[in-house]
Amino acid sequence: MMKPSPDAHDPIIQGQDNGSCPFEGPEKLLEIWFERRAPHSSTGLRTVDRLVWEEMLSIVKCKVLSVINGREMDAYLLSESSFFVFPHKLILKTCGTTLNLLGLPRILAIAKEQCGYEKPWRCFYSRKSFMFPERQIGPHREWREEVEYLDSYFDDGAAYTVGKFNSDHWLLYITSPPDEDPPEVDEGEDTTYNDRTVASVASSLTLSPSFLGQDYTIELLMTKLAAPARRPFFFPDLVDYPPPTDLSPTASSFCSHRAAAVSSQLGIDSIFPSMLTKLDSYAFEPCGYSANGLVGSGEQNGGEGYYTIHVTPEEGWSYASFECNVPVKPTVNNSREYGVDADIDGEAGIHETPASNKVDQFPDLETLVQRVVDIFQPGHLSLTLFVSSSSSNDKSFDGESDIMIESAHKVFRQALIPRGYKRTDKINYEFGDYDLAFATFQKK
Repeated sequence: MMKPSPDAHDPIIQGQDNGSCPFEGPEKLLEIWFERRAPHSSTGLRTVDRLVWEEMLSIVKCKVLSVINGREMDAYLLSESSFFVFPHKLILKTCGTTLNLLGLPRILAIAKEQCGYEKPWRCFYSRKSFMFPERQIGPHREWREEVEYLDSYFDDGAAYTVGKFNSDHWLLYITSPPDEDPPEVDEGEDTTYNDRTVASVASSLTLSPSFLGQDYTIELLMTKLAAPARRPFFFPDLVDYPPPTDLSPTASSFCSHRAAAVSSQLGIDSIFPSMLTKLDSYAFEPCGYSANGLVGSGEQNGGEGYYTIHVTPEEGWSYASFECNVPVKPTVNNSREYGVDADIDGEAGIHETPASNKVDQFPDLETLVQRVVDIFQPGHLSLTLFVSSSSSNDKSFDGESDIMIESAHKVFRQALIPRGYKRTDKINYEFGDYDLAFATFQKK
């Protein structure tokens, strides 16, 4: 006899789940980098007017809900995920049936016409395997079509499938930089980054400006969220408000206020130290949640990073994503202090020991994973750590990314095995000058 769902008698969750159309939570992620030699490169893409970006986003089929401005980037919260604008690069992350890649030609035109960027320096496009691929439209109907579309704009792109093709997997399209000297760095800007500076970041709360010495992105893509974790993201008190595509200032303010309360309740606003975090969040009607966070260093000339969270809480297709470009130390302690036996693959040898888990402390990677997983309680999750393996400005960490990648796998297990997960996939991948750690876990 099949057991009833834990939320079978929850009128709020059941009332929203029943009869709903499936929503595709997994996002399409497009990242474009431009050369720094163009005029006005210190401000670059950040000088483009919001209305111009909104016109581009209308092609993608999403709208701007709000924007927060940081020292080094602007973070737009969208009706379908997020859009980050830096001086020389931008990140467009959209969910549902949005037409992410159709924004590419307009992005390239805006960069050229308004910022003097004649051509892109690099392109990255990635996504998790879709839950409902048959619902996608345009070039997003199949991975092959997405690759063909990108190939029509880039001559040197390479496409990869990482993970089990008949299960959860991660798709990546990446281009190589031109065969010329890498873009110059603005005078006075320190872009070096290595394993030693990662440790410094975690202990001193000083972020390397712009992280351009080494690119670093961590993602947690989570499905089958537990009912108690899903329930806070249903908002029956918003049903009388218009949809996010046509919000009045009053309604928008209420949705933001409601989301801020949930962010505080669940600890989303303190994943990184709250005094260093500027959070912009939004509660959707009747359910759903999005947030962009800008994380500062606390230093006058320190750098800035971001994290972004998006939640689809309906039972049949529950999903939450966490993405972050803030470089964090793998762990505060060494393996012995974490109770890890010499054979890291032996599950019995691992037990949980508290790390830097105080909310007022900058997290290490283990703590970061634990904080996110504790909020969303996924039944299944994929983790990716994607880092560049070299820097034009400092060759001292060449090869150290390999150590970072293998350390990340150990940290993933240290964070998740004590919480009742088992690892179902582990892959290391080299993409030219980038390295990837990919792992999947599921609840036992």
